[in-house]
Amino acid sequence: MSITSAALPDLLAFEEASVLDAPGAIDLPAAQAAIADFLRALGRDVTDPHLLDTPRRVAAAYAEMLTARETNWTTFPNDEGYAGLVLVKDIPFHSLCQHHLLPFRGVAHVGYLPGDRLFGLSKLARGVERFARDLQVQERLTQQVADWLEETLSPRGVGVVLEAEHMCMSLRGVQVAGSLTRTSVFTGVLSDAGPLRDQFPQ
Repeated sequence: MSITSAALPDLLAFEEASVLDAPGAIDLPAAQAAIADFLRALGRDVTDPHLLDTPRRVAAAYAEMLTARETNWTTFPNDEGYAGLVLVKDIPFHSLCQHHLLPFRGVAHVGYLPGDRLFGLSKLARGVERFARDLQVQERLTQQVADWLEETLSPRGVGVVLEAEHMCMSLRGVQVAGSLTRTSVFTGVLSDAGPLRDQFPQ
């Protein structure tokens, strides 16, 4: 994804194209005009001094929330033959519900059992961010992170658990503030219950 504004970073051409295909470019002027029309449709006066700059701000905010930061997906050889679980817990993330364009946010717990390659630990957080910065549903986001790890590392097993509060449930509709949704994907050796899998939130 690229953004037609020097204020926001261009995204890297990702190595794992099969998993990391990016959406099209963001057209900030068109988004700004559409938000002005949206406010008018909601009965708001866009010439009000408090709303004059709102379309620009909203367009920029959504562009930022839909654009992941630059990174690369460098892996390292597992020279020492480390076979234990690599698990990073409580990775904060936020995303946008594709049904209501409202945020959902929470924490991710991401781990893998290495094969021949290792990731730098920060890459696990970067990977979550890469897929979260999109119009999403939590189930798909969980699966995308797991698939990315599988395709990039070919590990012996992957575990991804996401826990999030959805504003589309908290602020509208049923209005259950504080409720958490948990989704999980386990593959390979981690598919079976046991002490390794028990290290993830249950």
